[in-house]
Amino acid sequence: MPSRSIAGLRALQAFGLSLAALTLGGLLFLRGAGGASGMGTLPGQEPHFTVLIAGRDIVYCYYRQPCKDQDQRQGLLQPPNTDTLMLVKVDGPRVRVLNIPRDTNVGPFDPYSSPSAQKVNSRYFSGGPQALTRAVETITGERVDAYVIVRTDYVERVIDALGGLDVTVPEGGIEWVDQAAGVDFKLAPGEHHLEGDQAVLFLRVRKGFGDDYGRIDHQKQALTQLVARLRSPRGLAALPTILGGIGQGVETNTDPEALLALRPYLSDLKLTFATLPTNTIRGSFNLAVDRERLAQIWGDQAAPAADTPQVRVSIVDASGANLGGGLARALQVLGYGQVTVRAAPASREASTVFTGQDVADANALAAALDLPRLQGERFPVGAGEVGILLGTDARAHLAALAPLATSPTPSTETP
Repeated sequence: MPSRSIAGLRALQAFGLSLAALTLGGLLFLRGAGGASGMGTLPGQEPHFTVLIAGRDIVYCYYRQPCKDQDQRQGLLQPPNTDTLMLVKVDGPRVRVLNIPRDTNVGPFDPYSSPSAQKVNSRYFSGGPQALTRAVETITGERVDAYVIVRTDYVERVIDALGGLDVTVPEGGIEWVDQAAGVDFKLAPGEHHLEGDQAVLFLRVRKGFGDDYGRIDHQKQALTQLVARLRSPRGLAALPTILGGIGQGVETNTDPEALLALRPYLSDLKLTFATLPTNTIRGSFNLAVDRERLAQIWGDQAAPAADTPQVRVSIVDASGANLGGGLARALQVLGYGQVTVRAAPASREASTVFTGQDVADANALAAALDLPRLQGERFPVGAGEVGILLGTDARAHLAALAPLATSPTPSTETP
C-alpha cells in the first residue's frame, strides 16, 4: 500500500482524537480519581493534577482494513503512533492545555541513533503508555499523574453527542479528495454546521490554516467551542456516551467513576491553550523543546505593571450584534489606547482571546472578559498584539456590551 494512502487514513484521526481525549480526560479527573493512577482528592477539595492525553492511530493489517485486535503489535501495516499529544494541568476550575508537536525529541538528540525513534510520537508503540508518560515528563519537566489514550473509533460519537461543530470555511473553500484514503470532502466558503465525521475531516485540512502549527491552533479554537458545550444540558446528556468509551477505544489508568463529580465545576472552568515552543534540530526534522519560552507561556505570567496598557488589541467582531464597537469602548475606558475592530460575518465559533507571545497581556484580557485564552504559533497577531474573537455566543456572555454598541465610536488605531 502506498505510504501516502496510510498518511491520508491517519490524517482523518488526529483532531477527533484530541477532542475525545480532552473531553474524556477532563471529565475523568475533575475531582481526582484515585484508582491505579494514585491520584485522589478529598470531598470538598479542589482538584489538582496533571494528565497526559494522547490520540492513538487505529492499526491496519491490510489496505483500508483495520485489525480486528487493535492491541496487537505484530503484522501491522504501520505502527500506532500518537501524533496528537496534550498535557492538561488542572488547578481547581483552571484548566491549562499544552499541545506537544509530534516531532518533539525526547531528551538530547543523538545523531547516531534513529531520529524517528527519538520522537515522542513513537514512544507509545515501543513502550506503551508508561513509556509515553515518561517521555512527556522528560520533555516538559512536569510530573504526569495519569494518562488517557483514545482511538479514532471513539471520536465521532463524542462530537455527535456534543452537537457537532460550527465552523467558518476560509475564502477559496476546502477540497480534500484522496481516493486511496476514501476521502471526498468539499466545503464552500462561509458558515457550516458539521456532524462528527465531517468535523474530523475539516480539522485535519491544512488549506487555509498553513502548516501543522496552524492546524494545531485551529484545533484549539474548535476544542474551546466543544468543551464549552459540556456546561449545557446537551453536554450533560452526552456524559453516558463519553463514559461509554472506557474499554472501547479508550485506555486509561484512572477511575471513570470520578465522572459523576464533574457537574459542580462545569460553570467555572477557565480554559487556556498553548503550544510547546520548539526549535528545529539541525540535520533532522526533530524538534528540541525551548525551555525558556515554555516557562513564559506555560507558567503563571502576571500582566505588565503599567498605568496604561501598551499591548495592541485587535477585535474580530463576528457576534452579529456589533458588540465589537461596545468592547472597544469598554477597553478604552480601561486604558487600552490601541484598539482596532474588524467586522466579520456572524459566526457560531466560540469567543476567545488569542495571542502569539504576549501571554501575560492576553491572560489579563481573558480574565477581564471571562473568556478562554489561546496561545499558538500561527494566530494572525504580531508581537505586542492580542486578538479577541467575538462569536454569536458573546450576545449572551457579554450582553452588558450591547448598550455601548450604540454609542459614538471611540477613536481606534488603524492597522
